[in-house]
Amino acid sequence: MDANIASPAALIGDPARAAMLQALLGGRAVPATQLAWIAGVSPQAASNHLARLADGGLVVAARQGRHRYYRLAGPEVAQALEALALIPPTPRPFDPPLSPQARRLREARTCYDHLAGRLGVALADGFERRGLIEADGPERYRLTPEGRARLAELGVDLKGVKPNPRGTLRPCIDWTERRRHLAGPIAARLTARLFELGWIERGREGRSAVLTPAGRTGFRRAFGLELDTVAAA
Repeated sequence: MDANIASPAALIGDPARAAMLQALLGGRAVPATQLAWIAGVSPQAASNHLARLADGGLVVAARQGRHRYYRLAGPEVAQALEALALIPPTPRPFDPPLSPQARRLREARTCYDHLAGRLGVALADGFERRGLIEADGPERYRLTPEGRARLAELGVDLKGVKPNPRGTLRPCIDWTERRRHLAGPIAARLTARLFELGWIERGREGRSAVLTPAGRTGFRRAFGLELDTVAAA
Protein backbone atom coordinates (compact mmCIF):
# COMPACT_ATOMS: atom_id res chain seq x y z
CA MET A 1 0.00 0.00 0.00
CA ASP A 2 1.35 3.43 -0.92
CA ALA A 3 2.16 5.83 1.90
CA ASN A 4 -0.46 8.50 2.54
CA ILE A 5 1.47 11.72 1.90
CA ALA A 6 -1.23 13.98 0.50
CA SER A 7 -3.48 14.15 3.58
CA PRO A 8 -0.85 15.15 6.20
CA ALA A 9 0.82 17.44 3.65
CA ALA A 10 -2.47 19.27 3.11
CA LEU A 11 -2.93 19.67 6.85
CA ILE A 12 0.60 20.96 7.41
CA GLY A 13 0.44 23.24 4.37
CA ASP A 14 -2.00 25.71 5.90
CA PRO A 15 0.02 28.61 7.45
CA ALA A 16 -2.04 28.75 10.65
CA ARG A 17 -1.82 25.01 11.22
CA ALA A 18 1.88 25.01 10.36
CA ALA A 19 2.49 27.70 12.99
CA MET A 20 0.62 25.66 15.60
CA LEU A 21 2.57 22.52 14.77
CA GLN A 22 5.88 24.36 15.00
CA ALA A 23 4.87 25.70 18.41
CA LEU A 24 4.38 22.10 19.58
CA LEU A 25 7.83 20.93 18.53
CA GLY A 26 9.12 21.52 22.05
CA GLY A 27 7.29 18.36 23.13
CA ARG A 28 5.09 20.07 25.73
CA ALA A 29 1.32 20.39 25.65
CA VAL A 30 0.08 23.90 24.81
CA PRO A 31 -3.42 25.28 25.45
CA ALA A 32 -5.63 26.04 22.47
CA THR A 33 -5.85 29.71 23.43
CA GLN A 34 -2.07 30.10 23.21
CA LEU A 35 -1.96 28.27 19.89
CA ALA A 36 -4.62 30.65 18.56
CA TRP A 37 -2.45 33.61 19.53
CA ILE A 38 0.66 32.03 17.98
CA ALA A 39 -1.17 31.36 14.71
CA GLY A 40 -2.81 34.78 14.65
CA VAL A 41 -6.35 33.42 14.36
CA SER A 42 -9.50 33.61 16.47
CA PRO A 43 -10.15 30.97 19.14
CA GLN A 44 -12.99 29.56 17.05
CA ALA A 45 -10.77 29.29 13.96
CA ALA A 46 -8.01 27.72 16.06
CA SER A 47 -10.49 25.15 17.39
CA ASN A 48 -11.44 24.21 13.84
CA HIS A 49 -7.79 23.92 12.78
CA LEU A 50 -6.90 21.82 15.81
CA ALA A 51 -9.86 19.52 15.23
CA ARG A 52 -8.62 18.87 11.69
CA LEU A 53 -5.10 18.22 12.94
CA ALA A 54 -6.44 15.79 15.53
CA ASP A 55 -8.59 14.00 12.96
CA GLY A 56 -5.53 13.72 10.75
CA GLY A 57 -3.48 12.08 13.50
CA LEU A 58 -0.98 14.93 13.87
CA VAL A 59 -1.97 16.15 17.35
CA VAL A 60 -3.71 14.77 20.40
CA ALA A 61 -5.73 16.71 22.96
CA ALA A 62 -6.32 16.46 26.69
CA ARG A 63 -8.66 18.53 28.84
CA GLN A 64 -7.43 20.14 32.05
CA GLY A 65 -10.13 22.10 33.81
CA ARG A 66 -11.69 24.54 31.37
CA HIS A 67 -8.85 24.33 28.85
CA ARG A 68 -7.86 21.86 26.17
CA TYR A 69 -4.15 21.22 25.77
CA TYR A 70 -2.59 19.92 22.57
CA ARG A 71 0.67 18.16 21.79
CA LEU A 72 2.13 16.39 18.78
CA ALA A 73 0.83 12.86 18.30
CA GLY A 74 4.33 11.40 18.39
CA PRO A 75 8.00 11.81 17.49
CA GLU A 76 7.36 10.82 13.88
CA VAL A 77 5.30 14.02 13.45
CA ALA A 78 8.15 16.09 14.89
CA GLN A 79 10.64 14.38 12.60
CA ALA A 80 8.48 15.12 9.57
CA LEU A 81 8.21 18.80 10.52
CA GLU A 82 11.96 19.10 11.08
CA ALA A 83 12.60 17.41 7.72
CA LEU A 84 10.26 19.85 5.96
CA ALA A 85 12.15 22.73 7.54
CA LEU A 86 15.26 21.65 5.61
CA ILE A 87 13.62 22.35 2.26
CA PRO A 88 14.55 25.77 0.77
CA PRO A 89 14.02 28.65 1.31
CA THR A 90 15.35 27.85 4.79
CA PRO A 91 18.31 30.22 5.45
CA ARG A 92 21.78 28.75 5.06
CA PRO A 93 23.49 27.92 8.36
CA PHE A 94 25.69 31.02 8.28
CA ASP A 95 22.89 33.48 7.57
CA PRO A 96 22.27 35.53 10.72
CA PRO A 97 18.75 34.97 12.09
CA LEU A 98 16.68 38.13 11.80
CA SER A 99 14.76 38.08 15.09
CA PRO A 100 15.83 37.55 18.72
CA GLN A 101 13.48 34.57 18.88
CA ALA A 102 15.11 32.98 15.83
CA ARG A 103 18.58 33.59 17.30
CA ARG A 104 17.61 31.91 20.56
CA LEU A 105 16.18 28.92 18.71
CA ARG A 106 19.34 28.61 16.67
CA GLU A 107 21.55 28.65 19.76
CA ALA A 108 19.78 25.82 21.57
CA ARG A 109 16.33 24.26 21.43
CA THR A 110 14.53 20.98 21.80
CA CYS A 111 13.67 19.00 18.69
CA TYR A 112 10.62 17.26 20.17
CA ASP A 113 12.41 15.48 23.05
CA HIS A 114 16.12 15.87 22.27
CA LEU A 115 18.62 18.72 22.13
CA ALA A 116 19.12 20.64 18.89
CA GLY A 117 20.60 23.88 17.59
CA ARG A 118 24.24 24.84 17.94
CA LEU A 119 24.39 23.25 21.37
CA GLY A 120 22.92 19.95 20.13
CA VAL A 121 25.34 19.83 17.21
CA ALA A 122 28.29 20.62 19.51
CA LEU A 123 27.21 17.84 21.85
CA ALA A 124 27.08 15.33 18.99
CA ASP A 125 30.56 16.45 17.90
CA GLY A 126 31.85 16.00 21.45
CA PHE A 127 30.39 12.50 21.70
CA GLU A 128 32.09 11.50 18.45
CA ARG A 129 35.40 13.19 19.21
CA ARG A 130 35.67 11.52 22.60
CA GLY A 131 34.71 8.09 21.31
CA LEU A 132 31.44 7.95 23.24
CA ILE A 133 29.46 6.82 20.19
CA GLU A 134 30.21 4.77 17.10
CA ALA A 135 28.39 4.01 13.87
CA ASP A 136 25.87 1.18 13.97
CA GLY A 137 24.87 1.13 10.32
CA PRO A 138 24.23 4.05 7.95
CA GLU A 139 21.62 5.84 10.08
CA ARG A 140 22.31 4.69 13.62
CA TYR A 141 24.76 5.14 16.45
CA ARG A 142 25.44 3.05 19.50
CA LEU A 143 27.09 4.02 22.75
CA THR A 144 30.59 2.70 23.30
CA PRO A 145 31.49 1.32 26.74
CA GLU A 146 33.06 4.72 27.44
CA GLY A 147 29.85 6.41 26.39
CA ARG A 148 27.72 4.28 28.70
CA ALA A 149 30.09 4.97 31.56
CA ARG A 150 29.98 8.72 30.93
CA LEU A 151 26.19 8.81 30.87
CA ALA A 152 26.09 6.72 34.04
CA GLU A 153 28.37 9.26 35.72
CA LEU A 154 25.87 11.97 34.80
CA GLY A 155 22.99 9.94 36.22
CA VAL A 156 21.32 9.23 32.88
CA ASP A 157 19.04 6.24 33.43
CA LEU A 158 19.19 3.88 30.45
CA LYS A 159 17.10 1.14 32.03
CA GLY A 160 14.21 0.10 29.85
CA VAL A 161 15.65 1.60 26.66
CA LYS A 162 14.87 -1.10 24.13
CA PRO A 163 16.04 -1.46 20.52
CA ASN A 164 13.56 -0.39 17.88
CA PRO A 165 13.64 -0.35 14.06
CA ARG A 166 15.14 3.14 14.01
CA GLY A 167 17.66 2.45 16.78
CA THR A 168 18.03 3.93 20.24
CA LEU A 169 20.48 6.62 19.07
CA ARG A 170 20.55 8.13 15.60
CA PRO A 171 21.57 11.25 13.70
CA CYS A 172 18.95 13.93 13.11
CA ILE A 173 19.78 16.70 10.63
CA ASP A 174 19.54 20.06 12.35
CA TRP A 175 17.47 22.47 10.24
CA THR A 176 19.41 25.59 11.26
CA GLU A 177 22.92 24.16 11.26
CA ARG A 178 22.47 21.61 8.46
CA ARG A 179 24.53 19.16 10.48
CA ARG A 180 23.50 16.31 12.71
CA HIS A 181 22.53 16.30 16.34
CA LEU A 182 21.61 13.19 18.34
CA ALA A 183 18.07 11.82 18.42
CA GLY A 184 16.36 8.70 19.73
CA PRO A 185 15.42 7.40 23.19
CA ILE A 186 18.95 7.72 24.60
CA ALA A 187 19.26 11.32 23.40
CA ALA A 188 15.85 12.08 24.92
CA ARG A 189 16.89 10.72 28.32
CA LEU A 190 20.15 12.65 28.17
CA THR A 191 18.29 15.87 27.38
CA ALA A 192 15.88 15.33 30.26
CA ARG A 193 18.84 14.79 32.58
CA LEU A 194 20.55 17.99 31.37
CA PHE A 195 17.43 19.92 32.40
CA GLU A 196 17.43 18.13 35.78
CA LEU A 197 21.08 19.02 36.34
CA GLY A 198 20.38 22.66 35.54
CA TRP A 199 22.86 22.69 32.66
CA ILE A 200 20.13 23.97 30.39
CA GLU A 201 16.87 25.74 31.16
CA ARG A 202 13.67 26.40 29.26
CA GLY A 203 13.81 29.63 27.32
CA ARG A 204 11.07 32.16 26.68
CA GLU A 205 9.74 30.14 23.78
CA GLY A 206 8.54 26.61 24.42
CA ARG A 207 11.23 25.10 22.22
CA SER A 208 14.22 27.24 23.13
CA ALA A 209 16.79 26.16 25.70
CA VAL A 210 19.31 28.32 27.51
CA LEU A 211 22.80 27.21 28.48
CA THR A 212 23.49 28.03 32.14
CA PRO A 213 26.87 28.85 33.71
CA ALA A 214 26.75 25.43 35.41
CA GLY A 215 26.08 23.88 32.02
CA ARG A 216 29.01 25.65 30.40
CA THR A 217 31.28 24.14 33.06
CA GLY A 218 29.57 20.75 32.97
CA PHE A 219 29.72 20.37 29.19
CA ARG A 220 33.42 21.25 29.25
CA ARG A 221 34.28 18.74 31.97
CA ALA A 222 32.06 15.90 30.75
CA PHE A 223 32.42 16.23 26.99
CA GLY A 224 35.32 18.59 26.37
CA LEU A 225 33.09 21.26 24.85
CA GLU A 226 34.20 24.88 24.78
CA LEU A 227 30.90 26.58 24.12
CA ASP A 228 32.03 30.12 23.39
CA THR A 229 29.63 30.37 20.43
CA VAL A 230 26.56 29.35 22.44
CA ALA A 231 24.84 32.06 24.45
CA ALA A 232 24.45 31.40 28.17
CA ALA A 233 21.89 32.54 30.69
